[in-house]
Amino acid sequence: MDRSVYIAMTGATQTMRAQDAVSHNLANASTVGFKAELSAFQSVPVLGPGANTRINAVAQGVGADETQGSIQHTGRSLDVAVNGPGWVAVQAADGTEAYTRAGNLQLDADGNLTDSRGNPVMGTSGPIDIPQSSKISVGTDGTISSVPMGQGPDTIAAVGQIKLVNPDPTQMSEGSDGLMHMNDGSTADTDSTVTITSGALEASNVNPSSELVKMISLSRQYEMQVRSIKTSEDDADDSSKLLQAS
Repeated sequence: MDRSVYIAMTGATQTMRAQDAVSHNLANASTVGFKAELSAFQSVPVLGPGANTRINAVAQGVGADETQGSIQHTGRSLDVAVNGPGWVAVQAADGTEAYTRAGNLQLDADGNLTDSRGNPVMGTSGPIDIPQSSKISVGTDGTISSVPMGQGPDTIAAVGQIKLVNPDPTQMSEGSDGLMHMNDGSTADTDSTVTITSGALEASNVNPSSELVKMISLSRQYEMQVRSIKTSEDDADDSSKLLQAS
């Protein structure tokens, strides 16, 4: 009896963990550049005395779906979408370099180029500052050009180049800040083969319909586990009544 309750309880707990991943994906279905989180049930041996024959089905993250989201053209000069594999380098809150595909870049009051969270965008030689300009454009290689305020349209000057990288995805993981970090704490090298499209954003690659189907399936699994616990409880009550009557 206790074993059936334990199995059902563990199953319900792990189903809730899998449901959390689905909820996270659905919550970010409209987040720029978001990559869907992948999770799967994996067999994990139960440690302890006795034969090594017991396993738990544990819901674990297995990385992110790296397929590219659709490119949506906005016409905004500071919107950039990474073409194919690659990342835009930014400076995380702890000062380390991190990576994002959210290309809705901003300019703060001091002329610092940041991502949508306010993290400074890294250039090939550090954070990028853009002087007051009447026009800003971004090239496919990340080069930022501007027309200084008060100057003619032919006075175009390069003010920096966005650092674009393309490390092995298996060597990266998402941090609590929503940015990608190198697992070993290192800094990725600039990759000249990575290109961007300016005036466009990469949409989230989450498929809401697929995630909703997963959510319904997991909800049914959870209900089955809870029903199994209730059945075990009823069986225990019936057994107690039989023992009292005998």
